[in-house]
Amino acid sequence: MSRRRGKPRIPDFLLDLSRAPEKPWPSGAYFHGARIGLLVLLAFGLTFLFPSESHRTPTRYTQGAVAEEDVTAEIGFSIPKTPEELARDQTEAEAFVPPTFFSIPEARDSMESRLVRFFDEVERAAGSGGRPAVERVLAREGITILEGQSQPFLDPLNRRVLREASLQVARELVPLVLDANDAVLLTTGRVTVRDALGSERSVPADSLLWGREFFNQALDRLHPATPDLQSIFRLIIIRFFEASYVLDVVATEGARNQARQAVPTAKGGVVAGQVIVRRGDVIGEAEMERLVAYEDALRTEGQLGDPGLDWGSLLGAFFLNLLLLSLFGFLLFLFRTEVYRNFRYVFVQALVVAAYFLGAWMIARQGFPSEFLPIVFAALPVAVLWDGRMALVLALLLGLITGLQPPFREFSILVVTSVGGAVAALSARAIRRRSQVWIFIALITLGYSWAILSLGLVERVGTASVLLSIAWAAGNATVSAILAMGFMPLFEWFTGITTDQTLLEWVDPNRPLLKRLSMEAGGTYAHTIGVANLAEAAATTIGANGLLTRVGVYYHDVGKMLKPQFFVENQHGGRNPHDKLKPHTSAAIVREHVLEGERMARDEGVPEAVVRFIPEHHGTQLIGFFWEKAREESAEEPNVDEFRYPGPKPRSRETAIVMLADSVESATRALQDPSPDRVRELIRTIVDGKIRDGQLSESPLTLGELSAVQEAFAKVIGGMFHHRLDYPATRHITEAQRANPDHPEAEEQTRDGGGVEEVGGPEGGVIRP
Repeated sequence: MSRRRGKPRIPDFLLDLSRAPEKPWPSGAYFHGARIGLLVLLAFGLTFLFPSESHRTPTRYTQGAVAEEDVTAEIGFSIPKTPEELARDQTEAEAFVPPTFFSIPEARDSMESRLVRFFDEVERAAGSGGRPAVERVLAREGITILEGQSQPFLDPLNRRVLREASLQVARELVPLVLDANDAVLLTTGRVTVRDALGSERSVPADSLLWGREFFNQALDRLHPATPDLQSIFRLIIIRFFEASYVLDVVATEGARNQARQAVPTAKGGVVAGQVIVRRGDVIGEAEMERLVAYEDALRTEGQLGDPGLDWGSLLGAFFLNLLLLSLFGFLLFLFRTEVYRNFRYVFVQALVVAAYFLGAWMIARQGFPSEFLPIVFAALPVAVLWDGRMALVLALLLGLITGLQPPFREFSILVVTSVGGAVAALSARAIRRRSQVWIFIALITLGYSWAILSLGLVERVGTASVLLSIAWAAGNATVSAILAMGFMPLFEWFTGITTDQTLLEWVDPNRPLLKRLSMEAGGTYAHTIGVANLAEAAATTIGANGLLTRVGVYYHDVGKMLKPQFFVENQHGGRNPHDKLKPHTSAAIVREHVLEGERMARDEGVPEAVVRFIPEHHGTQLIGFFWEKAREESAEEPNVDEFRYPGPKPRSRETAIVMLADSVESATRALQDPSPDRVRELIRTIVDGKIRDGQLSESPLTLGELSAVQEAFAKVIGGMFHHRLDYPATRHITEAQRANPDHPEAEEQTRDGGGVEEVGGPEGGVIRP
């Protein structure tokens, strides 16, 4: 893909590694070492993402899986409670521990004596000083009253009622009062009381009084219970209250801690020789707890090493991962040398593989369903950028490697993952537009569903589980495909590969360059469409990239729009401006459209694969008309290099086809009687001329392919020049052209004008049958 201005620069070391060596086969430790290093790094990272555990590790199974064999306990062990279960049991245990209280038997007498002294002072104050004296006594005792609330103390009857009710509360209720709130009881119905000698007894909680209940019963002893008296009475009780039982916080918390510690931490046990899980059983939550407890017991007894330190298992897993990854590396080395030579290609493939296994690691770590494995994300970029067969091999290998990792060591996971990746690899070729991404999402989902349903029938899995697995797989296919296509422009930029989806975007006639070409050089645009039809048909016939060929033709002559009047297809029978120019100048103008076309295309951001068509479709051909004219006008032999296109020669089948199609399309316009035989002879002459001139020496076209290209040209041109009726209104014109080849209408098709490419080989000139 072309590199636009302002785009990130690819590091030099990647560019150096990606350049193809001059030798026909890559060599050197640095060249191969970089690729082997990527392979080793992938295997190393994969080994430590999924460390291999001993075959005795019980937790190789996952919840919901089916046990492949009996798991029998070699030692006895207990099954610990989960932290949540233990906390719940401890809370329940402490809730049934009754709170402990100190007994204070002198509290009643103390409260009674204080009340007697208070009411005596109030009596004296009411008799000697009236309201002010009473209020001073109340303030001294810390009883805060509102204005007018001291009135009951001035009435002897009210003073007696308050005195008798208060003393009754001290004598009858205080001996039963606990100094604690209701929450202290929790769920127990008893409390423990301890006297001064340390002896304890258990007392029913409902035989004692708690805060709110005490004050309610105290108010019941006030007669009459007027609002004013109730308000003053409540203040007195609150001020002089003393509890007979005080909570012993230390003793209570100590008893509850003992109750919590007495709760057993295990909820069951397994004896040696007992079968933990039987073969064919679905591993549920209870079975998984037993397996985890068994593994912990084995590790505690020293019979199970720490997987992180089992270097033997790690080394074996590393070699196995390296072996399987190397199979794909050998595929590139032996059968996809063009991919192996380009380090950026290899790097992108390693990147998508690493991304896949990182995603798999996160899925295993979070306990997500295995249907979430992003195999589609790994397979699609390889299929779109290179080909489906390479992606198919990669997907099958990744599925196999995944099935060997401890978290995914199940046959069903291997099958479903491999099928999903394989369908993604094979379905990508059916897509030419990004808007059609939903087509291969549907195909991948169908592949997943088929595999999951088949395995469900074989393993007798419930319908609900099968449908849920299909739903997970469909979601994975959707997200992975959208992510892969979203990253595709980045992959294209980094690798320099132009996909069909990108090519279709550049074939849009509303693109700025194509729009300008059609408006400013209409003849060239019409010529371009004709060449595109020829070239695409020929490329498709021999299995080359027909779409790339068509897009390359669309841009192959964009440089002509800068000086369109100097090219014969845009002159429309007018004066040829080359008639007033020297041959060297005319040749320079013709050569200039190649250089300017490249510049314009790169400035526009046209993909590099398309830009190559601009110089390569001309190769290093001789601009024969002006070369011959210069030889005629000059006494000395002109410099032939000034009359050749700058090149390079075509280096791909597609650009070579465009060179041939460009010349054939131009020459057939001058053909007076385009019969099938004359058309085939013309095509053969053009192709032979290119071969003699050495223009096809660097292209990979074979003689068989050249023969097929010529046949495709003949068929397309036969359709273009099919027989039509000679209408009376235009018969005088067509007859004049047949009778006089030099008629202006005919001459326009046969004049070289400096712009039509030479089709007769190195000697130049235009063939005039």
